[in-house]
Amino acid sequence: MIVECYDEKGSEVYDMVVRYILQDVQIYRAIKGIRIYMDPREPVFIIVVKFEKAAPPVVMEDFTEYKYDKEKNKEFIRILDETYLPELLEKLWKLEGREKIEQPTRFEIIINEPKADLKGLAVHDPTEKLKRKVYDAIFRIVPEGLRVIQDLSEDNVIAMVCSDEVIKEEWIEKAREVIEDVKKMEEVE
Repeated sequence: MIVECYDEKGSEVYDMVVRYILQDVQIYRAIKGIRIYMDPREPVFIIVVKFEKAAPPVVMEDFTEYKYDKEKNKEFIRILDETYLPELLEKLWKLEGREKIEQPTRFEIIINEPKADLKGLAVHDPTEKLKRKVYDAIFRIVPEGLRVIQDLSEDNVIAMVCSDEVIKEEWIEKAREVIEDVKKMEEVE
């Protein structure tokens, strides 16, 4: 982790704050690299976080068996592993509407008049979950008041330029340099 600032004491304190927040949000071990550039005189705060690639998404076929009954116009789902059942129900309620979903037992779900194609439906995505946690940590890290934000994120790198005024092009260029530095740090390790 690198915290770059003209104020050396400020850098040390911010380093401690960042470490504490990453542990609090429980993503410390998933972070592969962090670089922060800040200059309160401008004011600009640039943060770039590279995180581990997570496991692939869990899809319907991984934990269910399902069959469509054309005559009854119903989709019958048999749950083989309850781990992702809450997320599956939430997903189905969004896709089909809560009123069309029945759950006669904890291992069965029936969809009345189904519209959505269940094949390959991602029910649990560890990468998206991790990304949300990283964003949560970043918004805790960004100094109060710097709410003008330019998001330059891509893949497993989240990068943001923050200020309390219009984002300058030179700050975006600096952020792109920082992004490249974080990517290179990973290649060396």
